[in-house]
Amino acid sequence: MPKKKSATPKSYQVAMQELQEIVDAVENQELDIDTLSEKVKYALELVQFCKNRLRSTEESLNQAFDEG
Repeated sequence: MPKKKSATPKSYQVAMQELQEIVDAVENQELDIDTLSEKVKYALELVQFCKNRLRSTEESLNQAFDEG
């Protein structure tokens, strides 16, 4: 049985690595339909995490340059 992941990744880099692993598994047809469904749901969580991290970083940089 596959390891179930639902915790927030520690970093953007970890999230991207996990996303790449999911993409590789899908491309190589390594997942059965039940696992595929779980992985796709988790991938969507990872994508949202990455978007939020990028947005937050952009806001921080904009503030830093506006203040400088």
